[in-house]
Amino acid sequence: ELEARFEDKGGKMMAGRAGMALVGLAMLAMVTGWVGTAAAEETFAFEAEVHKLMDIIINSLYSNVEIFLRELISNASDALDKIRYQSLQDSSLAGDIPFEIRIRADEEGQVLSIQDTGIGMTREELVQNLGTIARSGTSNFLNNLQSSETADLGLIGQFGVGFYSAFLVADRVVVHTKSPHSDTQWVWDANSQKEYRVYEDPAGNTLGRGTLIELHIKDDQTEFLDADLLRTLVGKYSEFIDFPIFLWDSFEEEVPVEGEEEDSTDEEDDDDLNVNEDAEDFEDAEEQEPETMTVTRWEWDQVNNIKPIWTRKSNTVEEEEYTNFYQSLSRTTDEPLAHTHFSAEGDVSFKALLYVPARAPQNLFEAENTRRDVKLYVKRVFITDDFAEVVPRYLNFLKGVVDSDDLRLNVSRETLQHNKVLKSIRKKLVRKVIAMLQDLANEDEEKYAAFWEEFGTNVKLGALEDEKNRDRLAKLLRFHSSATGELTSFADYVERMKEGQEKVYFFAQQDTVEAMRKSPLVEKLLKRDYEVLFMVDPIDEYLFQMGGISEFDGHSLVNVAKDNLQLEDEEAEEADAEALEEEFSEVVDFLKETLGRKVMKVSVSKRLTSSPSALVASEWGWTANMAKLAKSQPLADNKMQMAMMSMKTLEINPHHPIVQELKARVEADDKVPAAATAQLLFDTAALSSGFEIEDPHEFAGRIHAILEQSLGLEPQAAADDINLDDLSFEEEL
Repeated sequence: ELEARFEDKGGKMMAGRAGMALVGLAMLAMVTGWVGTAAAEETFAFEAEVHKLMDIIINSLYSNVEIFLRELISNASDALDKIRYQSLQDSSLAGDIPFEIRIRADEEGQVLSIQDTGIGMTREELVQNLGTIARSGTSNFLNNLQSSETADLGLIGQFGVGFYSAFLVADRVVVHTKSPHSDTQWVWDANSQKEYRVYEDPAGNTLGRGTLIELHIKDDQTEFLDADLLRTLVGKYSEFIDFPIFLWDSFEEEVPVEGEEEDSTDEEDDDDLNVNEDAEDFEDAEEQEPETMTVTRWEWDQVNNIKPIWTRKSNTVEEEEYTNFYQSLSRTTDEPLAHTHFSAEGDVSFKALLYVPARAPQNLFEAENTRRDVKLYVKRVFITDDFAEVVPRYLNFLKGVVDSDDLRLNVSRETLQHNKVLKSIRKKLVRKVIAMLQDLANEDEEKYAAFWEEFGTNVKLGALEDEKNRDRLAKLLRFHSSATGELTSFADYVERMKEGQEKVYFFAQQDTVEAMRKSPLVEKLLKRDYEVLFMVDPIDEYLFQMGGISEFDGHSLVNVAKDNLQLEDEEAEEADAEALEEEFSEVVDFLKETLGRKVMKVSVSKRLTSSPSALVASEWGWTANMAKLAKSQPLADNKMQMAMMSMKTLEINPHHPIVQELKARVEADDKVPAAATAQLLFDTAALSSGFEIEDPHEFAGRIHAILEQSLGLEPQAAADDINLDDLSFEEEL
């Protein structure tokens, strides 16, 4: 039984009959003695309790069956690296055989073949490297080169178990290998977990150099014989391997149908008589499309055409290359907003190429989304995109690659081992990304505005969660400005401060900027030309109240929705304010008594200019915006909400006619209508300040009473108080 072989150069498959002919010649030679007798077949038992270990490998070590292809391609890449290195010392070892990897699936025979033109193995190396689980040829090779100048040789293998992942999908594995250090091509054959056979290849030297692995695929794993799936897996795990990877694949092509030659025996006289008619027929024939047929052709197609540009120095990569790489990586035609390409050395060395996409994905903040579009590679072999330990949640929009030689992996090379190397990578990566965004903000305002539109919430989340980089991220924040009508930074706000101003004023509310301008809470600030930052996103106020940002560049941040608002130019008005507090003290006491637990305090306002009243939060209470955020939480603490909601202050405008009339009623002891006015004053203050009405039905009743009074109507009796039996028929009509 001789499966078809790969040729050493052309990549074509040796025909089955030719292979059988070689077998026949070899057998005839052995029988007749025409040539020397071939080496005898030997059977070996796997060492290191392989039966148990392979059971672990097949059933427990790898969580994903498809990993087998990555491991075998990685081994092939290592073999090619070895021959490339050795050929630098002895050019005759490489010969004219190209360095490459070829993959072919035989669906009919249920065999998947993976061939490389690497270093190959001698008989002794077959026994040593494939007969013992714990032995890694790559590890041994690196150990021998530790004292040489080959630090960037780039071998991938770390453990001696990668080859055995083949048994995840195959019940028999046959290895044909030819080393340039041996004249003989050898076969390693195993169809059980207890023993294997080693013998001289009866087909002779069909490889020239390298290794051919034939996987006899299990009946329940035949999907790995599909060329499209193989192409996908190579693109996922081994796209950036240094050597070309070819896949034997089919494609359909339209070819013209070859027609029969017509017998031209027409007489010349007939042609002359019908010359015009023949000319018309000829023109019609030219207009007709030629008849075609669809044929299926097979060829070797290179599947890893994208080069790992991150391995180059950034000053050698053109902008067009960066854009093309991003588009191939993201599977989009968009251009990135920005990118950063850097190498880190020290306690950990890695290379990274990271992009900021032009648009945010839809599921950016879904709780179960732990995947990142930043892919981790170890020596250009894909390991994982579950990279949350290194890429924080607020940078989950990044796309790109991180490639390190220093990461410690588990034996299956599927997951990272938590160690200080990861922390070091995270620290350097985050710093580089923030620096990239700062450069974008300083150098291209238009692009940064586009970035903020898509990912502004991410930056705010970072300022909330990343304490170590909070000051850096604060410089990237943008909010709507009352002065410019556009988004602005804290730094630009500080530059525009009025003379003598020391504070940064902000107002947070989930509303439009136009509506926020009309709020009674900012009346006096806007009238006196103080700039106010309007924060309209749900996360904004939470960032400043709970996130630890209380100042910027030495200037304290003041929430205008809190009480005790003190403007810098109000010092001269202190005497007048104290006089007004004394004058309206009786009204303040009356309102506190009437409203009871609805408010914690009533005070004479220094901020109101045109509104009669406003409702603000105490220093430690919830503003209207925070109250809405807390109430919207599905697992909110109702007791906490009740306590925080009561921590409100009602501010009254002593210059407003309504408040002055209320003062007159209170002083005249006309407290019944004064109490109704007090309740309505509180409700309107709550609404205009952004709070919700505690009892909408009661509030509606007071509004209806005012409407009836304004229309000159008598107060209408409640429907429940009307007895229909007392009404006559005419009255009902």
